[in-house]
Amino acid sequence: MKIGNVVFNNVGTEDKIKAYVTFVLDDSFVIHDARIIEGNNGLFVAMPSRKSNDGFRDICHPITKQLRETINQIILSEYEKVK
Repeated sequence: MKIGNVVFNNVGTEDKIKAYVTFVLDDSFVIHDARIIEGNNGLFVAMPSRKSNDGFRDICHPITKQLRETINQIILSEYEKVK
């Protein structure tokens, strides 16, 4: 899967949220408002979510572990270049 057109917004503006990110999958599907978050085990990419009665629910997310790892690797690599 190709991940491209990575754009960061509000880099370093909040405590645990390090940046908001928009990116495109396979030149066909755009994801807006994913977040780079500082967790207990380091940085990770959190998919866009909305508040529900029992917390937050992802609006969209990778189904496979492999895709989640690929997204994390590519997005965090690009983040290191711009922070």
